[in-house]
Amino acid sequence: MIRLTDVTKEYDQAGSSSPNLLVATNHLSLHIPKGEIFGLIGPNGAGKTTTLKMVCGLLAPTAGKITVNDIDVQQHPTGAQQYIGYLADFFSVYGNLKVWEYVDHFARCYKIQSDLLHPRVRHAISQVGLDSKTNAMVDGLSRGMKQRLGIARAIVHDPPLLILDEPASGLDPKARVELKDLLRQLHREGKTIFITSHVLSDLQEMCTSVAIMEKGNLLRVGKIADVLRSAGAARSIHIRLASPGFDLRTWLHSHDLPGAAALDPASVEFPFSGSDADLASLIRELVQAGAPVCYVTEKSDSLESLFSKLSSGEVM
Repeated sequence: MIRLTDVTKEYDQAGSSSPNLLVATNHLSLHIPKGEIFGLIGPNGAGKTTTLKMVCGLLAPTAGKITVNDIDVQQHPTGAQQYIGYLADFFSVYGNLKVWEYVDHFARCYKIQSDLLHPRVRHAISQVGLDSKTNAMVDGLSRGMKQRLGIARAIVHDPPLLILDEPASGLDPKARVELKDLLRQLHREGKTIFITSHVLSDLQEMCTSVAIMEKGNLLRVGKIADVLRSAGAARSIHIRLASPGFDLRTWLHSHDLPGAAALDPASVEFPFSGSDADLASLIRELVQAGAPVCYVTEKSDSLESLFSKLSSGEVM
């Protein structure tokens, strides 16, 4: 859906008497397949917003090539933009309009044909869960509802790609949960989502893949589990039994898995470096050995922990 090839963006430093370029993105190459929820992570000034704006055709790269759905964004910006729904981190809401009027305004900006206009507006409002607020004034909406309204305006033309810059910014915990549920629903409906956020725990819950940026450079790219493991992220398994009596620690030790720590008489946690298939085989053997396994979960380093280590130079 999105492909960046060796993309560099440079800015002139304001007030400088000599050429002094700020490099926002440095030879960035990135491929985002259709059907992903792809998170872009990085501190302020890493180049995230610049990257999103270049993908949307709002900024031109200094060098390199960007395509959306195999359309060159620089050569054919209008053609590429018909596939994109974009919501900036700060977007305008017109408080003197009703919800339906606000979405209708942007539907007309997208030049949706007249016979599809009203059905599209109603459907977009319904998709973001604002049916009951259709005739409410925008100025009276909560922060979370305004964020939903912004997404409605971004999807009213039914684009396959949704690009969101810090959509959770300023939301309370309840509104963040509702936003995550909405994005998961849009993903189930077939949309590819490219998103930035400072709330890394939310991205870890939602995203299928991530890229970590710093100072315009990509530090890590891939599926979340692969990114964590590539940086040596610790992985541990927690097993709980329905009742005590089976000696989990001894059994694990006999299977070359030392280091199991008993959490209580019926559960242990232990380091595990094998694959998911290896873990499935291990649990199958454990059940066959008579262990009444009722709960298995994996614990690993978080994206926040990994990002902290990358930023501090603990891992490269």
